[in-house]
Amino acid sequence: MEAYERLVKLVTEVADDVKKAEGGNKAAGTRVRKVMQDVRKAAQDLRAQILQTRDQPTP
Repeated sequence: MEAYERLVKLVTEVADDVKKAEGGNKAAGTRVRKVMQDVRKAAQDLRAQILQTRDQPTP
């Protein structure tokens, strides 16, 4: 699933900034918050796709 791969990619890419933010780097914290908004949207997109797949009639 493309939506799942995008979600995983976003989380993986922000890992370094999370560590920097924990160390007190304010700019890294801002970047993390921005990416977390993208993660939220990607998770909602994935959820919608899964529900759509579930609701399709099976032959």
